[in-house]
Amino acid sequence: MNLLHLLAQPGVEEVLELRGQFGFMAFHGGALEERTDLIARSAAERSGASYYGVHQPAGMREHVPSHRFTAEQSPALAQYLTHVDVVVTVHGYGRRGLFTTMLLGGSNRALAAHVAPCLRRALPAYLVEDDMERIPKELRGLHPNNPVNSTRSGGVQLELPPRVRGTSPLWWDWEGPHPTPHTQALIDGLVDAAQTWSITTPVPSTTN
Repeated sequence: MNLLHLLAQPGVEEVLELRGQFGFMAFHGGALEERTDLIARSAAERSGASYYGVHQPAGMREHVPSHRFTAEQSPALAQYLTHVDVVVTVHGYGRRGLFTTMLLGGSNRALAAHVAPCLRRALPAYLVEDDMERIPKELRGLHPNNPVNSTRSGGVQLELPPRVRGTSPLWWDWEGPHPTPHTQALIDGLVDAAQTWSITTPVPSTTN
């Protein structure tokens, strides 16, 4: 399955919100990688950034690899990738021993170095890993067709464990209606990163 096939499925929602040149994405959103769309969309709204998401309905968990989300399959995605300069894509993952580790992959390492301290200040109990050599290869987000690398200056692939997304057993008694304290702090950190990023920052490339 690719993006075109996914968008044809009943209940799948494609969301495009164009604002500033800093962007957030959650194209594995909805029921697949839960709360990633809430996090990315909230950060975009609060910071004046743009947002693109693909949200799967309840009961659907169709994982389309990131490199199969390409602009020629969606006018909305094409418009988004042309509009923004840099992007943070928000994903969810779960691995034993990494329940409090957030990973910052993607081709724009200057942006990763900028986002990392913003998240560390917001969530000091979590490890924010921006050393590419310490990120599992399959979570580095370096495929050239991955949308995180398809904007003018590339971007950062942010991989979030269940705890910070508010989906782990730690939060099963959380009644809301607002996001869990950890999730809210994460959104605050992303807003800080978006609002303090300069599009004139030099962008070093990586070949890893």
